[in-house]
Amino acid sequence: MLLDPREILYRNWGFSSFKGSQEKIISAVLENRDVLALLPTGGGKSVCFQVPALARDGICIVVSPLIALIQDQVNALKEKGIKAIALTGGISFEELFNLLDNCLYGGYKFLYLSPERLQQEVVLERIRQMNINLIAIDEAHCISQWGHDFRPAYLECAKLRELLPEVPMIALTATATDKVAQDIISNLEFANEFVVKDSFERTNIAFKVKQSEDKRYQLKNLCLKSHSSTIVYVRTRRLTLELANFLNAQGCSASYFHGGITQKEKKEKLQAWLDNKVKVMVATNAFGMGVDKPDVSLVVHYQIPDCIENYFQEAGRAGRNGNKSEAVLLIDHNDQQLLKKQFLGSLPDPSSLKTIYKKLNNYFQISYGEGHTENFQLNFNHFVSTYGLNAFLTYNALKVLDQYSVISLSETFSKKTSVKFIAKKSYLFDYLEIDPKMDTMVKTILRTYGGIFDFETKINTVLVGQKSAMPEEQVLALLTKLEKDEIIEYKNQHNDLEVTFLVPREDDRTINVFGHKVKELNSQKATKIEAILDYINNHKVCRSKQLLAYFGERKTDDCRICDVCSAKKKHTLDLDVIEVAILKRLTEKAQTSRHLIEQLGYDENEVLTTLKILLEKGKIKVNHQNQYELKRK
Repeated sequence: MLLDPREILYRNWGFSSFKGSQEKIISAVLENRDVLALLPTGGGKSVCFQVPALARDGICIVVSPLIALIQDQVNALKEKGIKAIALTGGISFEELFNLLDNCLYGGYKFLYLSPERLQQEVVLERIRQMNINLIAIDEAHCISQWGHDFRPAYLECAKLRELLPEVPMIALTATATDKVAQDIISNLEFANEFVVKDSFERTNIAFKVKQSEDKRYQLKNLCLKSHSSTIVYVRTRRLTLELANFLNAQGCSASYFHGGITQKEKKEKLQAWLDNKVKVMVATNAFGMGVDKPDVSLVVHYQIPDCIENYFQEAGRAGRNGNKSEAVLLIDHNDQQLLKKQFLGSLPDPSSLKTIYKKLNNYFQISYGEGHTENFQLNFNHFVSTYGLNAFLTYNALKVLDQYSVISLSETFSKKTSVKFIAKKSYLFDYLEIDPKMDTMVKTILRTYGGIFDFETKINTVLVGQKSAMPEEQVLALLTKLEKDEIIEYKNQHNDLEVTFLVPREDDRTINVFGHKVKELNSQKATKIEAILDYINNHKVCRSKQLLAYFGERKTDDCRICDVCSAKKKHTLDLDVIEVAILKRLTEKAQTSRHLIEQLGYDENEVLTTLKILLEKGKIKVNHQNQYELKRK
């Protein structure tokens, strides 16, 4: 029996009509067509498969890449009284069997799973026995090697086509170029496909790139001026905490969110932000997926993302209610080089993969042809130190080995030893006189890690031991004593990386299977880095027009609200006038660029441009306090 999609929408979501192309997509699915839905962030992708699945008898299989996203959607369905199950990691075989039995006999409407689950024969066998009414592939760009988040395990989705050839399939994504879209259709073996692409244009978002010599100062101003909820994206967990503390100290309520905090903390922090008890959420890039908060008026990227796709998806979390909003990318003069160094300088090539894979096997004394299904605890710091490896390159290599199912990595790598000094410095140095070894170790930590009196700081205990000429075990023992004597706050969480070897050791032959693909993906990564840098360095083309062009969408009119369009409209002041004003101020005293901008009232970029011209002319210089002053003849 087929139920009315509009009635389902109203009963479960409270809406009387669909938006965008939702109704067209749902109709095609109910006509048993394979559908590729390209919808913008906030375009209501989940409704496109949830409504038709509820309209028919049977269960819908949903493949999704992120456990957090799976849990969010399952919880949201359960709150509506809709029966849904998630096959997440860490469940026993007995529990897996019970969950699959529930899908067969328990009247469930949705089975959510990761693509890796499709490699398990028991899962495929039970799926074959189920009454499947729809297959939904969420975040479908992951199946394409040209996508920004390629996961080879997503290619397993094709097994569902072989297993259930008569069942319609819907693939959904918010970020796909034409090349990626074609790859999705090909890899999923679509028949009689129906491609729907709503415009990715977000007319209410003003996209801006803001260069500043003091990004924290700019961040403070942006957040204080924002009239409602704000998201600040950063790349490191430590920076989420630092910037949240900074904003709170500046009178702007903020919290932080990253993968290393507990589930309880995540729930509490998210709820406080959703309830507007906290205005700003400083987070790593996974935050926001599956979170429906329509009143976000500002999204700030404090660091440059690694590709246009990620940037556009994250920026698109602003203004879902249709109100005017901003997406601001803050940069300073070092950021572009740091981006290249971080994302391109540590990409593992086939040669480095072979080296690290061999050393990993040697580290655990795995013989040639052995190791299949064996599980080990890896102290990452010790492994890197033992072989003198580059940490960034090694970690990325392990991720590639995981990506291509050579090994499987647990998610415990993020948990490390962290320290914060709580004793006053005067008392600390008196205390250190009691033990020369303690004195050596503490001073090593203080020299190596900045801000450790202000923030909880992750430390590398292997490195500290090497610099202090003592074994890691002794470092850990001394840290325990410091905590007991109330000198530090100390967390020594389980910091080993759990590694499961999925194939027998074959050294070079193991890597040769996918070595050429790694080269292609590295080249693709470099192209994506160049694309985001082109976006940043563009000062002529409307930002919105440039972003849409990247996704193959042609737009004739400028948005008129981005920084490029605003600069075109605005009458540019004569820089000579600003030059005179700056020189006049500097005759009185040396000043920072921030103070000059505040006092003069001119556009920040024009002031910074004029300062650069004056430096080139030799009229001013920068002193040791990072202030501008007149250059005396």
